[in-house]
Amino acid sequence: MTDGAVSPLAVPMIGGLARYAPPPASGLNLADNTNLWGTPPAAAREIAAAAAGVASYPSLYGEELKAAAAGLLGVTANDVVTGCGSDNVLDAAMRAFAAPGARVAFCAPTFVMVPKFATLAGATPVPLAFRPDGDIDAEALLAADAAITYVCAPNNPTGVQPSDAAVAQVLAHARGLVIVDEAYAEFSGRSWAGEARAHGRLLVCRTMSKAYGMAGLRAGYGVARADVVAAVERARGPYTLNALAERAAAAALRGDAAWIAEHVRLAVQTRERLAEGLHALGYAPLPSAANFLCVPVAGASVVAARLRERGLLVRAFAALPGIGDALRITVGPWTIMQRLLDALAEDR
Repeated sequence: MTDGAVSPLAVPMIGGLARYAPPPASGLNLADNTNLWGTPPAAAREIAAAAAGVASYPSLYGEELKAAAAGLLGVTANDVVTGCGSDNVLDAAMRAFAAPGARVAFCAPTFVMVPKFATLAGATPVPLAFRPDGDIDAEALLAADAAITYVCAPNNPTGVQPSDAAVAQVLAHARGLVIVDEAYAEFSGRSWAGEARAHGRLLVCRTMSKAYGMAGLRAGYGVARADVVAAVERARGPYTLNALAERAAAAALRGDAAWIAEHVRLAVQTRERLAEGLHALGYAPLPSAANFLCVPVAGASVVAARLRERGLLVRAFAALPGIGDALRITVGPWTIMQRLLDALAEDR
């Protein structure tokens, strides 16, 4: 099962998973939802300073990043698991908590790797429909009686934020582990991380790839009760997070709060301005709480190809459940967004 992505960057499949090809340097990459304003200053300084230490192995389980994330969130380091991106945390959690044949329930479309990680763990992906209003269907998720229930908040690729009431209902009644994926939480202003330690069956996953502008370093972490963290770490194994990524991520969490807040503000402001521009052209982007917009577009792959010819790389999706063909567009500095709108206007 996939989320319907038809990527202009796709290359041959390896072992059932598409190998990702980086976009050409000549194009503006609006396809990956990364921080188009760059990398925060404390992290950039740490990257330069850390280069001399790469001859040594990194810490076993990312202890420095654990401490930085714990300090930010008001938990203990034992309540934090780190990984090579939040994908690594998700993958390890699937292997730790979904026995072969177990069910992994989620509303689709969502993050494309979720059903893949479930399948690789020997579990059975159970995709369910979102409610007509775009919210997760808490009752359907609970009826699946799954070993793992996955919620993406805000959701990728739609950008829609699940309601507090629906998430709370899932947390109160789910039989197994609940994973709340908060890759884009900085842009929504809502996080469940503060509740993970007390809940007992909640794992909240965060990444440094989006708001924190470090996608190339692959650093992420999860927050949960210490026994959940221990189980995920057993499945994760040591030395997964490289030393350079750990030092930069820890520095950003400790010293770049003001930079992150300002660029989150810019991203949200630009997102709303871009939505207005798209509406003026006759498009109907979905409401978004992330740093991207999902825009239903007939023949999205063809439109994406034409934008690529103009040096603008967006992600095309085919036949998203309940949506149809769509483009996912990362927001960034307004000069780039205006260039995108001009290109779309020419294409109408």
